[in-house]
Amino acid sequence: MFDSLLPTKLYLPPIRADWVQRPRLLGKLDRNSQTKLILVSAPAGYGKTTLVTAWLRQLEGAEICWLSLDENDSDPQHFFRYLAAAVRPLPDVQSQLPPLLQSNQPIPAKTLIKAFTHDVIPVAKPFVLVLDDYHVLDSAEIENALATLLDLMPPQMTLVLTSRSDPGFPISRLRARGELVELRADDLRFTEMEAAQFLQQTMGLTLQPAQVAALENRTEGWIAGLQMAALSLQNRSNSDLDSFVDTFTGSHRFVIDYLVEETLLHQPDAVRTFLLATAVLERLSGPLCAAVTQMPHAQEILEMLERNNLFVVPLDEQRHWYRYHHLFADVLRAYAHDRQPAQIALWHQRASDWFAAQDALSDALPHAFAAQNFAEAARLLELIRSQIGGSYQFRQWLRWADRLPADLLQNRPVLAAGYGWALLFFGEMAASQPYFAQAEQAVTEPAPDQIVYDLEQWRLMPALLANARAYRLMSEGDVVGASQYARQARDFFGPGQEHHYWRQAALSLLDLTHWFTGDIPAAADAFAQSTESRLQAGVVVDAISTAMVLAEFQITLGNLWQAEETVKRLLKLAIPEDGPLPLGTDDLFRLLAYLAWERGEEETAVAYMDKAVQAAEIGSLTNGLYRQRLLQVALAKSDGAFDRALALLEEAESLYMENPLPLVRSIPALRADIWIAQGDLARAGAWAAAAQLSSDSEVHYLHEFTLSTFVRLQLALFHRDGDSAVLNGVAGLMARLVALAETGERMGSVLQLLLLQAQLLAAQQDEPAALAALSRALALAEPEGYLQTFVREGAPLARLLETAIKSGNSTPYAQRLLASYAPEKLAEAEQPLLDPLSERELEIMQLIAAGLKNKEIAEQLFISLNTVLYHNKNIYSKLGVSKRTVAVSKARELGLV
Repeated sequence: MFDSLLPTKLYLPPIRADWVQRPRLLGKLDRNSQTKLILVSAPAGYGKTTLVTAWLRQLEGAEICWLSLDENDSDPQHFFRYLAAAVRPLPDVQSQLPPLLQSNQPIPAKTLIKAFTHDVIPVAKPFVLVLDDYHVLDSAEIENALATLLDLMPPQMTLVLTSRSDPGFPISRLRARGELVELRADDLRFTEMEAAQFLQQTMGLTLQPAQVAALENRTEGWIAGLQMAALSLQNRSNSDLDSFVDTFTGSHRFVIDYLVEETLLHQPDAVRTFLLATAVLERLSGPLCAAVTQMPHAQEILEMLERNNLFVVPLDEQRHWYRYHHLFADVLRAYAHDRQPAQIALWHQRASDWFAAQDALSDALPHAFAAQNFAEAARLLELIRSQIGGSYQFRQWLRWADRLPADLLQNRPVLAAGYGWALLFFGEMAASQPYFAQAEQAVTEPAPDQIVYDLEQWRLMPALLANARAYRLMSEGDVVGASQYARQARDFFGPGQEHHYWRQAALSLLDLTHWFTGDIPAAADAFAQSTESRLQAGVVVDAISTAMVLAEFQITLGNLWQAEETVKRLLKLAIPEDGPLPLGTDDLFRLLAYLAWERGEEETAVAYMDKAVQAAEIGSLTNGLYRQRLLQVALAKSDGAFDRALALLEEAESLYMENPLPLVRSIPALRADIWIAQGDLARAGAWAAAAQLSSDSEVHYLHEFTLSTFVRLQLALFHRDGDSAVLNGVAGLMARLVALAETGERMGSVLQLLLLQAQLLAAQQDEPAALAALSRALALAEPEGYLQTFVREGAPLARLLETAIKSGNSTPYAQRLLASYAPEKLAEAEQPLLDPLSERELEIMQLIAAGLKNKEIAEQLFISLNTVLYHNKNIYSKLGVSKRTVAVSKARELGLV
């Protein structure tokens, strides 16, 4: 795979047999029941990793999880992939985090850490998680996530950080609570006794006590300094020993600038060349080093370096992989940059070639870029593209591709098409098109200098490009054009290729054509078949995505119980007992929340909504968070929290990612719908004018909500101004909308449109027709248990319900609906005004009567001052007054306050 994990990062490093025992420090590391964090923080060369490794190897009764960090792990997705891999061997560990990392949308690091915590909570045995070299991370997201982990982590877990600096999250609270064990440079320095043991036992030097004391004093117990000094002392005469010790200064600057150089100069030429060349590598193996240095005995040199303590750290027990001590590697690279800069690119190129020959393309790629061999980097990226599985990998691939010079894409059609698809995947429709155009030209008019490495993708180019065109055209609403290209992609594949990725993509796009045309019964049938096919194939996430759309169709058709059955069946089939939640589960819980809310089951709706929010933290399908926000918008609007509804709608808009699924409720129309409920008819009118809406607008399924919102606006204008002409204009439009929905068998839509039509007819004083429309709506709604669809229409529909009940249509269902209106809604329905005050207007009128000023009202209701002024204007208009004092008097006269 493109971003396969390096197992050597997860290995607990081995300990040398001649390691200096440090019982005084090992005892300090021992945990107690309160310990959450063990921090070993000191500059380079103080033996942090060695000490922690030694402690872990003598630790009994605990599982060990190890992760060696590098700069690439600053990417939160990359970091959490390794974190999930580090704890995978733990007994009873769960696996919510790994599938989350394949989400189609960026997932916040705090969400990822919550999933990680969920995974390790069931682990009953004590365990230690070590993050080695934590200082290399440069990510505030990860810092904040780990701070969250320390709050949430189970008591059986201990986190260990080795770092050159303190973490960015606060640790003082942990220290105050006794939950922190910390060792620092003063703790880690060698004592004189430890220095003597190290020099003799590990470095093989026999020195006089005075010489040992001098070196320990001048290095201040800095282990790396002592090691480098010892390397310089090897093979010296006794007189040289005294001279060196007398003149030696162990400051870090001296050691870096002089002592390492002297160490290098004392090495044989071949070893010195080996060290400089292999310093470009993050990890070392015999074959890899042989390829970079052109030395056939590289493995023997590595083993010799380890025996001679030349800052080589083994990464596995078999001694197949090593790395240099980080400080030593930094110095070697700086030295090579000063003395042999022309060789560095060559060493990187050899490393890239070796990794590529091992089919480790993602390891080869960084070296190709470091060698500035962009042509080779382009080749690797083209071959890697077909290995990509999830959106995280698309992002990583795009980051690499963006480093290529633009002209390199000009004659590489497969790479260009891959770049276009990566952009398309993230909704960058316009940006993707030049790359597809280039690939299309290469197919129709192959250039003599064009370069293709992935021959299979070149063979599939017609299907890939046809799907890309279909995807874009469907996103733009061109169903005819999209269908044409989707069929081309489908027909490209012959027998035996029914399940090829690009053929399945084409079939999915063809299924969407029913949705665009408003043939929801046909769309539901297609998505039902697709769901079954994906379930049989065991592709759970795809089955969830199609079932989610299927349930939406069933709701549109007015089949609420069937939609609930669809969702609950998928939950049962897709989620194993005590297993992780697959991507898209949030959409299923969201649908159950909506269905419960629609039927008035508020506690159940809240419970499902909580589950939806929690599941979304684990991972969502494309636009899953957008759909969740839209439901929250509807809930806020029904509660009269209009400003919150508008804020949520703005958030939803920011989350939306362009894709082929049609938008049956546009953001501008949803915003206008809230303005109308809020009484802000000026803004709603401006929306209608900008959208060029009129009574003569052509009706279409995709515009159904927009046009019904326009009708609602005209009804609100009538209630405000009393001009019946606006109603006469939209009556025909309303009738055409109802007829179109009925023809399409969209009975859920018919129900909502009938309720609006009933209010329109009532405003036109055609009570028999209004009651007839309401009666039809009641007949459609009762079997499915609709409630909120009626209640959210407010006081005008409440009055109609009362009239219907008094006229003899007093069914238990109608009584239940009327009883579901909040008391203030019923009071609103009983107001002795031609145009009753809304719930919010009544609330503001009460505060005006209580003597509050406009600014105070805004603060108390958590709304803007402008919103208060809008409501005041409407209140005065409905009461037929122009002053605040007169409004209060009139409201009291009418019993409104």
